[in-house]
Amino acid sequence: MSHLNGKTVIVTGGGRAVLKDGSCGSIGYGIATAFAKEGANLVLTGRNLQKLLDAKEELERLYGVKVLPVQADVSAGADNEKVVQGVVEQAVEAFGDIHVLINNAQASASGVPIAEHTMEQFDLSMYSGLYATFLYMKACYPYLKKTQGSVINFASGAGLFGNFGQGAYAAAKEGIRGLSRVAATEWGKDGINVNVVCPLAWTAQLENWADAYPEAFRANVHMPPMGHFGDSEKEIGRACVALTSPDFKYMSGETLTLEGGLGLRP
Repeated sequence: MSHLNGKTVIVTGGGRAVLKDGSCGSIGYGIATAFAKEGANLVLTGRNLQKLLDAKEELERLYGVKVLPVQADVSAGADNEKVVQGVVEQAVEAFGDIHVLINNAQASASGVPIAEHTMEQFDLSMYSGLYATFLYMKACYPYLKKTQGSVINFASGAGLFGNFGQGAYAAAKEGIRGLSRVAATEWGKDGINVNVVCPLAWTAQLENWADAYPEAFRANVHMPPMGHFGDSEKEIGRACVALTSPDFKYMSGETLTLEGGLGLRP
């Protein structure tokens, strides 16, 4: 039996999305699928309620788990602490506890040079990514301390390598990396495992970015040596499942880069 059977996993940005060919086109949904296959119950958040309902229907039908979809958006001008606390309270009311928090949600205006960025575009990245990650970690902390659970946050090669046209996105992602390392230091005594994943998977968002900003895409997104981009479920999702295992507790605080066929690389 999986160590995740019957456990509760929150995945932000977990709505169902598909690529042009009809296959899975969302890292969040790929993660949700990987955890559902392990028997975990899921709390999926996102801005698009229909995508969340589609995810719920498919995951419950295929894997026999319970899925709680919660429409939620951390954004400028909103009462964001109330929004996040509401998600956490619904999760605990539905499932009793929280064992894994995965901060995957992120919106951004990619392809915009720094000198042309507006405050609205910068806020979009910061609120949906960095602030949301902070607020969910803070709200989930008491429950993760109780269950000695895991936090998996998402950063990006955009921050590691300084991708053109991704200033706000990179800033948010590097903030998340710093926040995660501090959490790993502070929460280690509580038995909470904290890791950062920098994925390179072929998603609907990346597909759309390639269509909208072909020059920026060619300049910044390079084919991994194995000749394919990561699979949202089989490579990104399964790696996240592995990071929640007791066997990975010693790796708390690591940043892991996941690319097609390359597995885990600290």
